[in-house]
Amino acid sequence: MIHVFCNKKGSGKTKALVSLANDKVSKAKGNLVYVDDDRRMVFELDRKIRFICAEDFKVDNAKDFYGFLCGMIAQDYDIEAIMIDGVMNGVISSLEEMKKLFYKIEYLTQEFKVEFFINISGDPRQLPDEIKRYIS
Repeated sequence: MIHVFCNKKGSGKTKALVSLANDKVSKAKGNLVYVDDDRRMVFELDRKIRFICAEDFKVDNAKDFYGFLCGMIAQDYDIEAIMIDGVMNGVISSLEEMKKLFYKIEYLTQEFKVEFFINISGDPRQLPDEIKRYIS
């Protein structure tokens, strides 16, 4: 399942996602991964959550990001959920590219039973219908 949180920058999406991750870790049967575009939240997360700074890996487009996600899942079959914060706006160059990436992420959720929680900065009304259906 994919859950999208979309709102303007500074609306509290990051704090909510960190809180969600910290709440989920105590009930998780598998591993949780938090992917961010910087290290600001690294000390806010429970130490049991694997924190990854996408910037360290020079991920700067949708194709690379999808490969990055696949690599994580291939390396650790026990990943239960992946939280993505701040990365989407840096790797997506168009709404069409966003739709394609979400189609591929949907495949990952179905095939590998990984839940995704994704923050997107922007106006939710401007998202394509294919993405709006994931808004939580």
